Amino acid sequence: MTTRHFLSLMDCSEAELIGLIKRGIELKSLHRQGVVYEPLKNRVLGMIFEKASTRTRVSFEAGMIHLGGQAIFLSPRDTQLGRGEPIEDSARVLSSMCDAIMIRTFAHSTLETFAQYSKVPIINGLSDDLHPCQLLADMQTYLEHRGPIKGKTVAWIGDGNNMCNTFIQAAIQFDFQLRVACPEGYEPSAQFLEQAGDRVTVMRDPMEAVAGAHLVNTDVWASMGQEDEAEARLKQFAPYQVTPAMLDAADESVLFMHCLPAHRGEEVSDELMDDPRSVVWDQAENRLHAQKALVEFLLVE
Repeated sequence: MTTRHFLSLMDCSEAELIGLIKRGIELKSLHRQGVVYEPLKNRVLGMIFEKASTRTRVSFEAGMIHLGGQAIFLSPRDTQLGRGEPIEDSARVLSSMCDAIMIRTFAHSTLETFAQYSKVPIINGLSDDLHPCQLLADMQTYLEHRGPIKGKTVAWIGDGNNMCNTFIQAAIQFDFQLRVACPEGYEPSAQFLEQAGDRVTVMRDPMEAVAGAHLVNTDVWASMGQEDEAEARLKQFAPYQVTPAMLDAADESVLFMHCLPAHRGEEVSDELMDDPRSVVWDQAENRLHAQKALVEFLLVE
């Protein structure tokens, strides 16, 4: 039997992704009712963090506890991975001891190599290319607040980074139109744009991208590993700050999302974070519930 991995949204069918999101809503309801649901007793999730995290670590760790399992935090400085052990060897060893492995890393190829040599599911907790777990939470949040996103218009404002790449995949899988507004030279990856075809439009004017949009998203202008570019990026991206006034040009039902952490006063104005149209706190909480649905999907037969 082939091991299922979750390295990108393309590893699931459209029906499976919609099922995961609906299951996340169900698990959220059970949790809020105080219902004990522990299908993963004695199951272990190994969590490898090459990049720092708040939401990813807490959501996966808390989620495994809620489901009756355990999670083990592994950082490079605490394991042989940080001392040059080949990824292939680590994958073989860790997959013989854990029931699934979540990896938050830099190069996407690290995930692919781990998956190739692992006997258990590998989950992408973030790579420089993609952040699919975040998109599960985002799509769950939109469904809870506004219903299906199919046929809607989504705007991405700012850097064409891993989050933007993943929104491109979401446009394919969930059937919406995506407008990406970014400065020249900061476009999303060409390979993802090619996959999406006419579902995605890249433009320079953020107001044009937001006009009539049902969902507006942004992210920090300098991601982890780009700190040395931060000053130059601040100048390039200054016109791309998302503000309440920018959202006024969107559809009246518009929602604002940010995967966090937010640099208030940079990519998003301080007041927008607490605007009634902002759902960033629901979005953050839904990382927990969407990922519980994902782990259940991968581990419960």
